[in-house]
Amino acid sequence: MLTGRCQCGAVRYQVDADPIRTYCCHCTECRAQSASAFGISVIVPPAAVSLTRGEVRTWTRPTGSGKRLECAFCPDCGTRIWHVNEPRGETMSIKGGSLDHPVDLTNAAHIWVAEKLPGIVIPDHVRTWNGEPD
Repeated sequence: MLTGRCQCGAVRYQVDADPIRTYCCHCTECRAQSASAFGISVIVPPAAVSLTRGEVRTWTRPTGSGKRLECAFCPDCGTRIWHVNEPRGETMSIKGGSLDHPVDLTNAAHIWVAEKLPGIVIPDHVRTWNGEPD
């Protein structure tokens, strides 16, 4: 089971499933959202995710691939908790920085590498996509 929280602790959640995959996303939106060089997305089934404390607020934005993305965040501190594609599918993305235990990025795939920052080194053995994965 995975557990996580927002920065202030008002929102806590758990995931009762193993991650399906993990992405490091280098798109400009994920860099802005994470205030870092890339965003970490841990892909899980939506039915496995439950809030254990607090409530989230959401807003929706367009994506670079033409889809729409519902973004859930803590209404108190603003920490991004998860993303859900619209229309909803069989997976959702937990934001890796919100997990209680750090996610292992050794084999994480890297997406939107066409937009990655100079100096970021991606391991040779991982899958990459210049944009959205297939």
